[in-house]
Amino acid sequence: MELLDIIKEDTVFLGLEAANREECVAAMLAGMEKAGLVKDAAAYLNALNEREAKGTTAIGFGVAIPHGKSDGMAAPGLAFAQLKTSIDWNSLDGSPVQLVFMIGVPMEAAGDEHIKILIALSRKLIHADFREKLLAVQSKQELFQVLQGI
Repeated sequence: MELLDIIKEDTVFLGLEAANREECVAAMLAGMEKAGLVKDAAAYLNALNEREAKGTTAIGFGVAIPHGKSDGMAAPGLAFAQLKTSIDWNSLDGSPVQLVFMIGVPMEAAGDEHIKILIALSRKLIHADFREKLLAVQSKQELFQVLQGI
C-alpha cells in the first residue's frame, strides 16, 4: 500500500495552529472524519490515547506518529500536520514536535497495514533532508510529491 492511497486532501494540515497534542489530534481526527475514514471518532480517539499511554509516539527529530487500530476506523487512513509552532509531545529526545503523521487502521487490518505504514514512514523520517522537505512544503500537492513512492 502506498501512502498516497490513504492520505486525503482533507487529512493534510499545513501551518496548523495547535497549542498542545490534544488540539493537534482533534484537528487531524476531524479531517479524517471529513474524509470518510472514521466511523466512530470516540472509539478511534480512545485507541490513540491508549497507545500514547503505553509510551510516547514522538520519535524524536521533531516528529510524532500517533497511531491506533480501532473498529472506529472505516478504512486505513493517514493524516499529516505541519505545525505552525512546535509543541511538547513528551518526545524521546526531549525536542518539541513540528511534524505529525497520524495513522488509523480498522481492527481487522491492524496487523499488516499498520506495521507497513509505520515502517515506511520511519525509514524516511530518519533522514534530515526528508524532514526538511516536509517542513518546507507549502501546498498539499507539494506534500503529495514528497510522499510519492513511499
